[in-house]
Amino acid sequence: MKIGPDSTLAEVAAAVAMALEEADIRAVLTGGGIATIHTGGDYKSEDLDFILQSAPTRTELDRALGAVGFQRAGDHYEHPANRFFVEFPRGPLSIGRDLDIRPVAVKAARGRVLGLSATDSCRDRLAAFYFWSDRQSLDVALLVALRERVDLEVIRRWSESEQMEERYREFERELKRRRSRRKPKAGVKK
Repeated sequence: MKIGPDSTLAEVAAAVAMALEEADIRAVLTGGGIATIHTGGDYKSEDLDFILQSAPTRTELDRALGAVGFQRAGDHYEHPANRFFVEFPRGPLSIGRDLDIRPVAVKAARGRVLGLSATDSCRDRLAAFYFWSDRQSLDVALLVALRERVDLEVIRRWSESEQMEERYREFERELKRRRSRRKPKAGVKK
């Protein structure tokens, strides 16, 4: 898959995921990148954060990303023809204190990416809201929950385990409010 100036984040993610897979490097897309995919682009991230699940050398990573045109620039990778950049934040793969994260294959453009499920992407964005009071991350969590099917019971239990019940209730109230404002689809009675 060729990356050009008009390639979307989902297309770049799919190309990077394919290059990593071909190099036998296991990595999971997290953060704003997977949230962009889960929101269908309603949220727009500028980077792709992959958490490594294997232990490639720097040379192996450089070679894998080089196969799709990325070059190392300090602690991240840039593409000369595209604005999106790739980072490999330090693991382990976790959301808050939860280390039992099970990545899923997520459809991204013309390919697939190993990434956080919609429920875990929502929790990931809520973690930024819970721990850093990042209101934009709350909005992104809401966008994910409005666009994809998420397991609110899993999110509620996790929020309780993180001792963030009040922040969860804020998320839940806002989600109900936004859902009630959505127009019903044509031909569907409310």
